[in-house]
Amino acid sequence: MGLRTPLHESHVRDGARIIDFGGWDMPLHYGSQIEEHHAARRDAAMFDVSHMGIIELTGERVRAFLRYLLANDVGKLGSPGKAIYSCMLLPAGGVLDDLIVYFMTDSWFRMVVNAGTRDKDLVWIRQQAARFAVAAVERKDLAIIAIQGPNARAKTVAALGGGTRDAMLAVGRFSAAAFDEWFVARTGYTGEDGFEIMVPAGAAAAAWHALRAQGIMPAGLGARDTLRLEAGLNLYGNDMDERHHPLESGLAWTVAFEPADREFIGREALERARAADGSELVGLVLEGRGVLRSHQRVITARGIGEVTSGTFSPTLNRSIALARIPKTAEPLVRVEIRGTPHAARIVTPPFAGNGKTLIELSPLEGS
Repeated sequence: MGLRTPLHESHVRDGARIIDFGGWDMPLHYGSQIEEHHAARRDAAMFDVSHMGIIELTGERVRAFLRYLLANDVGKLGSPGKAIYSCMLLPAGGVLDDLIVYFMTDSWFRMVVNAGTRDKDLVWIRQQAARFAVAAVERKDLAIIAIQGPNARAKTVAALGGGTRDAMLAVGRFSAAAFDEWFVARTGYTGEDGFEIMVPAGAAAAAWHALRAQGIMPAGLGARDTLRLEAGLNLYGNDMDERHHPLESGLAWTVAFEPADREFIGREALERARAADGSELVGLVLEGRGVLRSHQRVITARGIGEVTSGTFSPTLNRSIALARIPKTAEPLVRVEIRGTPHAARIVTPPFAGNGKTLIELSPLEGS
């Protein structure tokens, strides 16, 4: 038996197929991964993401600490509730984790980290925080429910808003607000609008069932993965890790090189990498039949690359992937599927989001 979230019994009652995910018992799907995927793209779906780590960072120098700890710059966060996505790097530039951090007050930031890295993250953060006199406390007493889709916000406030409905709807994109014991963030991992709500663990099941009563479909890890890949969003351990830096992981936009005098962990390594002609992370669409999967070889005019994440896209009805390849201007590559090369086209993610396809599709080969 693995670790369980406060919603475990709810998943069992809802008929979820439970699997081990990094030591956690988590729902893979509730009957149809495809239906759950489409619910998030077309209406609203909800995900239990309580296995992720919530860390409270407090202290008079917490902003200075985070400007040193993270590759992105929390100095850009001027209004309480605003959030930023960033990588946390090792001195050699590798990605220790990717995360979201919320600015709440001048002495309080909230951070959400990946489930599989939460233990090592907390050790690393506390090591770096010591000289800034910043405290890092993990909030194991909270659960997280992500509600995503074009109707997610309206259905969420109908279920949970009560007297705060208008205030919840007023939360801006990539921002958050506290409503008594509830923390409502307008963020997500699907390419759709919606909320990620942090609630006391003891209130999670009641919230889950209230959301279900509004017609929000429970969705598992399977749909979460196809949705995030269609949205061109990286998965830690696949598309970036300690061996790869953000510039070769499609995450250059998350690195704040300005102001030039800001010191942050990994900066020197990234400055060197920026001057080099290395690899890049690209999107791929398979031109014919087949399914792209992680670790398949990608053959380019400049050398061999590798698929980092691949899946069949329910929205596009095509196989799509992220792949790390030598930088190339060629529009086509070949991917080895079971030893046979298949043509694939390089595209710029996201592939889909906001309920629709976001790239141009060519006819399938052999159709």
